[in-house]
Amino acid sequence: MKVYEALAEAFVREGTSDVFGMMGDANMHWMAALADRGVRLYEVRHEGSGLGMADGWARGAGRPGVVTTTSGPGVSQLATSMIVAARARTPLVAFCGEVPLGDDGAVQYLDQRRFAAAIECEFIHVSRPEAAQEAVRRAFYLARTESKPVMISAPVDVQLAELDDYDEDFAPSTDLISPPRMLPDPDRVEAACELIRNAKRVVIIAGRGARRADAGEQILALQERTGALLATTLQAKNWLCDRTDFHVGLSGLFGDKPSMELLQEADCVIAVGASLNHYTIESGYLYPEAAYVQIDTAPHLVMGNGRAADCYLQSDAVTALTELTRALDERSVRLEGFHTDAVLHHLTARREPPAEYVREPGLIDPREAIWILDRELPGEMSLVLGSGHQTDFGTMLFQRSREVLSNYGMFGAIGQAPLIALGQMIARGNRPGFVVEGDASFLMHLSEFETAVRYDVPLLVVVMNDQGLGAEYHKAKAKGLDPDLATITTPELGRVAQALGGGGATVRTPQELRDALAEYVRSPRPTVIDVRITREVLSTPYRRIQYGEDV
Repeated sequence: MKVYEALAEAFVREGTSDVFGMMGDANMHWMAALADRGVRLYEVRHEGSGLGMADGWARGAGRPGVVTTTSGPGVSQLATSMIVAARARTPLVAFCGEVPLGDDGAVQYLDQRRFAAAIECEFIHVSRPEAAQEAVRRAFYLARTESKPVMISAPVDVQLAELDDYDEDFAPSTDLISPPRMLPDPDRVEAACELIRNAKRVVIIAGRGARRADAGEQILALQERTGALLATTLQAKNWLCDRTDFHVGLSGLFGDKPSMELLQEADCVIAVGASLNHYTIESGYLYPEAAYVQIDTAPHLVMGNGRAADCYLQSDAVTALTELTRALDERSVRLEGFHTDAVLHHLTARREPPAEYVREPGLIDPREAIWILDRELPGEMSLVLGSGHQTDFGTMLFQRSREVLSNYGMFGAIGQAPLIALGQMIARGNRPGFVVEGDASFLMHLSEFETAVRYDVPLLVVVMNDQGLGAEYHKAKAKGLDPDLATITTPELGRVAQALGGGGATVRTPQELRDALAEYVRSPRPTVIDVRITREVLSTPYRRIQYGEDV
């Protein structure tokens, strides 16, 4: 058996079903061997885009995504998307071809080990045939157990060599991993009970870890007993919002004013699977008088205010919440807290649209566009949010109970969201989903819309188009610079999408937007809706950061 065949077989045994990337001299034999084994290969237009899709696939499937490149320039194209995946802690394996061993003069030579270190991924070198199977197992083991991207670098001459001692009984990394059930320290459970017993107003912050652990029922039980408000981090946006009347949306910079007014009254914060970074707790200013109870599987975390939690429970979310609620029940601890009619009345304000929208001929108020999207697109459609000024509106205003994935804060890279959305949809059997992105961001990887068309992935791309670099436009304005330097005209992206073989529309009125959405819902297919928005509306986070205002 050839080494490339053994490598391909090991990937299959690790559960690989879909691979994203581009073929070249140094990975074509491996890709062909995967195709022979029934793996679906998605040829993309740029290697970095393929990694972005593998990132989304991993997030959608809950297991490592796989991307592949040829040697040298194929590998170097991964840089931005790899750092995004690393910052997002996405389990991912990149199979990268390499020039023949020792051929430093090859045109495509790159010190791929050093490059991997620079782009924040682990590196495993297949330096000899007998190391091939173990390299794959180790890569997937690291990706799964440490939730990180890993690069396997395989010189082409090693790939083409014979493997004399092929292990027919190869055991994949999944055989070596058993899900941990981490019991919380009883003394710390007791300490958490005391903090809660002495509290008057409790807030529970649910993060991505709680959502991944499917700890919703346990969170709601604790909320009911403690009279808590339920908030989420950005990565768990809108989770459980249809299960409780006392859901206040996002905690932190992207929270709305009515919610923040309530959250500032908290004297006890219980964080579940949330790192409590400076965005979530506004560097400590949002919860100035609160004691913190933090539940996480990590050994310990330092919060965004530079402090450690008053009580830290290292445990899986379901176990810790169950133990904590049981201990509170044994001690007959039950709080009214925020669960009052007055609080409910206060929260109604966050669900209301603005009293009036900005009317500019041929342009839509971005807030109105988001309200229309939220109401016209079915709740079962998942949403991926990009980064930048225009996505602030969606980050704050989407309220419907749907799965939301945000790329905000992951290296600050624009343009990644459509790629992540494509991969996520493929992982979930091409169920319809949508992404909200800016015009500059979408155009950065426009060619991959053709990839969606080619593979018939019914992705809806909603481009919030202010014809410019929106973040830079408003920052320049706030700093007294010329904002027009950040403007860039764009073609009608609806027509561009049609030219690439998909559906498309450019909309300039609320009714045109409703009509375009209705067309997509009737017959989902790869579609771009170019929503022309006014620049006259500044998002709430930018008002806070740039002008110290809150509305």
